[in-house]
Amino acid sequence: CWEVRKRNSSDWCRFIRSNPDCRLEGGFLDYIEGVFCVFPPRLLPLAVTLYALWLLYLFIILGVTAEKFFCPNLSAISTNLKLSHNVAVFSLTSPLHGVTFLALGNGAPDVFSAVVAFSNPRTAGLAIGAIFGAGVFVTTVVAGGIALVKPFTAASRPFLRDVIFYMVAVFLTFMVLYFGRITLGEALGEHRPGRVGTVVAVRGDPQPVQPSRPLAGEEYRPLLPSRETSLRILTTALSPLDYRKWRRKPWYWRVFKVLKVPVELVLLLTVPVVDPDKDDLNWKRPLNCLHVLTSPLLCVLTLKSGAYGLYQIQGVFPVWGLITLVGSVLAIIIFITTSNEEPPKYHCVFAFLGFLASAMWINAAATELVNILRTLGIIFQLSNTVLGLTLLAWGNSIGDTFSDLTMARQGYPRMAFSACFGGIIFNILVGVGLGCLLQMTSSQLVVKLEPDSLLVWILAGALGLSLVFSFVSVPAQCFQLSKAYGVCLILYYLAFLCVALLTEFRVIRLSAV
Repeated sequence: CWEVRKRNSSDWCRFIRSNPDCRLEGGFLDYIEGVFCVFPPRLLPLAVTLYALWLLYLFIILGVTAEKFFCPNLSAISTNLKLSHNVAVFSLTSPLHGVTFLALGNGAPDVFSAVVAFSNPRTAGLAIGAIFGAGVFVTTVVAGGIALVKPFTAASRPFLRDVIFYMVAVFLTFMVLYFGRITLGEALGEHRPGRVGTVVAVRGDPQPVQPSRPLAGEEYRPLLPSRETSLRILTTALSPLDYRKWRRKPWYWRVFKVLKVPVELVLLLTVPVVDPDKDDLNWKRPLNCLHVLTSPLLCVLTLKSGAYGLYQIQGVFPVWGLITLVGSVLAIIIFITTSNEEPPKYHCVFAFLGFLASAMWINAAATELVNILRTLGIIFQLSNTVLGLTLLAWGNSIGDTFSDLTMARQGYPRMAFSACFGGIIFNILVGVGLGCLLQMTSSQLVVKLEPDSLLVWILAGALGLSLVFSFVSVPAQCFQLSKAYGVCLILYYLAFLCVALLTEFRVIRLSAV
């Protein structure tokens, strides 16, 4: 499909529509046909600008969905299943970062982006670039920034544990790329180091966990419960703005909030959230009854880009119509049999429903994200790998960067430093393993992963070298991380980025890899 830019602009649309390689897998919008057929050639800069703005907004959608809907429901599920907080919950009093629920919540955008990219051989380079690129970025720029913001003494055992397991994960992925294929057993085996790492994390550093907020029912029970009408509860629950906070915040926060309001409103309408830290568990009777209708409808309309939702049962009745009918009946029954003041005993089911709905939102946004990046690669003649290690890796790492640096400023540099390794281990193992598993069929249990350029090997080598550098230099400093260590890591990333870009633009070449 790259050949389109080498042709006359009058032939762009005909070439795109006749070339099977230009078809996008999944997604609701055909970005390639849009830029080459809908927009005239003279308006190509305008199309690129609109695509870039939509790309930034998709990153906002991913971040909001993961932070305010996906993670809270994961926490509620772990509480209902009575899982250890060392494994499932993040608290400022614990340095542990399990590679299970917390890592899945923090790394949801990365994992879903990688899985979506791996599902199509044409975009597998995006996933490889994003996974390795984010790994290099987080373990150098973010880790170095933490050392610059707050020099500290690292915990020796957790640090060595995380780096060793990360190196094992990188080595496994490197071997898959070297042999150019991955079998069913190897794809399943990609998850094992993550599971072992979780056991070591929980057993190797036992810490008492103290919830940062009082649990439901323990404190602050109102003396006289207030009775509100269902309409007032619904309007209050659907308001994404806190007006008291709005007045206190600076102008740039307000601008960003205005951008997030449409996303938050749609998510509030379609994704239930169960909060174990609230007395009422965030039970909003009219809104939760509406979720019984909207959440299943969302899932069926976003699965395979709506292919299943629009399917006609025996050619007569659409699936979305059946879901609407059943959901409406259940919503009416729940509304009649419950009250506004007290959540029902089966309220925990809404956490699972919210988890599924938020996962579908993240998957849909990740699909659009991958398709836009592939389109931009065709427009600018850039490989998927370089787009993955720059735009996709940076976009998915923005949230981790700000949260880790903020955590370090607040006096928790150890925890922030651990986060640079714990979550990335999960992303690389699950992103590669699950992405390849979804490509496999009953007749084909081997997936080919052929590196498309020298850049892939530079990526893998740079990530491995950064881990070896930290593995050697941190113990050599007696685990005391100074500003000099942070500067070295950031300079290392800048050097890596220069080499990667020079390789992409054919300044650096090798006759054989």
